Amino acid sequence: MEPWVPLFDIFLNSPCPETEASRWLQQSFNASSTPTITSNSFLLLLSKPIDAVIVHDSASPSPSSPPQTKRIMWMQTLPNAVQSRILSFLSLEHRRFCTPDLTKLARNILSEAGGVDFWVKKAARQLLDKVSHSNYEWVSCLNLDSEEDGVENEFESLPDWLKDEAIASELLLPWLPIRRDELHSEVARASDGYQEDSLIEVEEHERENVHEAMGDLNTIKDPIDHGIEEMAVCLRDRVLALEFTSQVVGLAKEIRQLCLEKGRDSLSLLGLIEPWKADDEIGSILLSNLSDGRGEELGWLGHILCSIVLPKLLILEEPASRVLVTTTIEYCKVHQTAAVYALLFPLILRKGGVNKAICDVITRIIKECLHPAHVSSFCQKLLCGEEYGKNFICLPCHQSLISHELVWTDSLFNLFQNMLNHNVHLTQDSIDHLVIQLQQSADRFSRSLKFGNFLLCFVNRCAPLLKSHKLLLTEAVGRTDTLVTKSILSKLAAL
Repeated sequence: MEPWVPLFDIFLNSPCPETEASRWLQQSFNASSTPTITSNSFLLLLSKPIDAVIVHDSASPSPSSPPQTKRIMWMQTLPNAVQSRILSFLSLEHRRFCTPDLTKLARNILSEAGGVDFWVKKAARQLLDKVSHSNYEWVSCLNLDSEEDGVENEFESLPDWLKDEAIASELLLPWLPIRRDELHSEVARASDGYQEDSLIEVEEHERENVHEAMGDLNTIKDPIDHGIEEMAVCLRDRVLALEFTSQVVGLAKEIRQLCLEKGRDSLSLLGLIEPWKADDEIGSILLSNLSDGRGEELGWLGHILCSIVLPKLLILEEPASRVLVTTTIEYCKVHQTAAVYALLFPLILRKGGVNKAICDVITRIIKECLHPAHVSSFCQKLLCGEEYGKNFICLPCHQSLISHELVWTDSLFNLFQNMLNHNVHLTQDSIDHLVIQLQQSADRFSRSLKFGNFLLCFVNRCAPLLKSHKLLLTEAVGRTDTLVTKSILSKLAAL
């Protein structure tokens, strides 16, 4: 364990963990003074089985029963963000590790029945896709077996004397009228085409997974049975008539039973019940009791969030009530994926743009509920126009309040400044898109101090990645006239 502590420190704290971890691993192998630094020992550590204690929560039918143990891998005891980074690193450096061991690790994670973070599953699936196909390297080695069958069997590889003879000879084999450079060029073209097709297939697969998980909101669904519709309308009247908080728990149980009956469209039923019309105190209790600690992040758990909290925040003009914000934050801490797709995406994509009150709520959720690495990924999807990244969950009756494009306001620039101050490291493509937006917005926000403060923070925090944009940013800042304009120009001059 001890030799790998620096590597785990990189996964935990580095803004670019995959690149820095690859550099550290290369340096460690080159040193070769520590025999424990081997790729096999790292995978053995990650896959080491341990007994984890399962503690009963308050919702358990028998909270007094003794805790149970479950056999899990040591890697699964790490934070979700660290697990995701490790799996991404293994995908990048998969050639340094044993393919069957990588496949086993990814499959063990994907085989978990539940409780695995969305981003961890995604990274594990990417690793499995990476190591599950041949890359045609066996052609250039003239190995008649597949790469997967022969990668570890040294007796099936070419002997050294034949490799040396092949290197020394201009022709690959005397009886073949094929030059080495011609063969390698053909293999390279075939491999590039295969890898390009594989990449497209992986991207399509990921896009389909997101669409399938969240559902297509534009799909025409079967009409709700008349009897079920009447029950939903009755529950709506009871929600509006609630006077005592003691009545909310029982009502939440009835709503959950109605919506989660097999085959029913819970999103449409919640649209009929209209729980967002309850006051903030009643809504907070409903939010806490409807989830019952179970459900799919991009299903029932997201539906609860977008039917109680999202409608209230979409029309928010004044600071949100303390009880609503506190309950929402506690919910989002536990259900982070639901928070991203059922709250953050639709709020930031609000047609009227983000105002100060909404900016304050989003800032608190980001700071208190999400890891900076997840926020960086969220920003990349938001800025770089990935179709499957801008999908979100909302009720059909609220879709008219949400756009698929960002509306840039003073408060939105302030929100990005808050994220940068929260130690969120933006990717290069996110920064490229931000620079383009800054250039387009300079005239409109030329006297906005919030816009100027974001520019100053942007240059200070992202300076190493802005060198190629120095001229564009200087020209954009030159069109502004705020208290910080001169400071920004001096910072840019020093890049």
